[in-house]
Amino acid sequence: MIGVSSVSFGYGAGGFRLNVPELTLQQGERLAIVGPSGSGKTTLLNLIAGILLPDGGRIEVDGTEVTGLSDAERRQFRASHIGFVFQDFALLDYLSGRQNILYPYRITPALKLDAAARDRAQALAEACGIGDKLDRHPTALSQGEQQRVAICRALVTQPKLILSDEATGNLDPDSKGRILDLLFEQATEAGATVLAVTHDHELLPRFERVIDFAQYREGATA
Repeated sequence: MIGVSSVSFGYGAGGFRLNVPELTLQQGERLAIVGPSGSGKTTLLNLIAGILLPDGGRIEVDGTEVTGLSDAERRQFRASHIGFVFQDFALLDYLSGRQNILYPYRITPALKLDAAARDRAQALAEACGIGDKLDRHPTALSQGEQQRVAICRALVTQPKLILSDEATGNLDPDSKGRILDLLFEQATEAGATVLAVTHDHELLPRFERVIDFAQYREGATA
């Protein structure tokens, strides 16, 4: 599902540099990434999603070389194939919770916004405990509720790859377990791969593989 080879990326001359010689994930695998702040975990997710382009190397997702796509092609590929839970949620304040969840359908011609998609959005919201808050805008939602909207948006298209950047970071312990259950349940139904960045070590036993990302600053191979 994911193949990363000889990837390098840097934020300006003399700044932080990330080097990932090799990283592979199989379809349906659940991998957690841990490591200190500033080690490049979020940067890797953005590279895999095609939000950032590496300075060198190759990234392949589900048979498509993401690094070989144009900006527009990467946006379309991301919306159609990848569910991304951003650390800052990346919700649009002028849209309701429901509209935010269904936003991928508004920007991607390949996705059809039909009754099944709307029903799936409602069902996900109910499972996340925000089914009665979908008409509210993000500014009228708590941080935890905004996070749940972001999670529903990532899952609603039934993507083959789910990228999660601290998806449960602002939730209480009970909610963390329930949301992770939902994420894994949806991944199983779609046969999706899960790549999650987390600082919560209590969640790590739920994953099949864990990588300490500090190694990549030294150019190690996973």
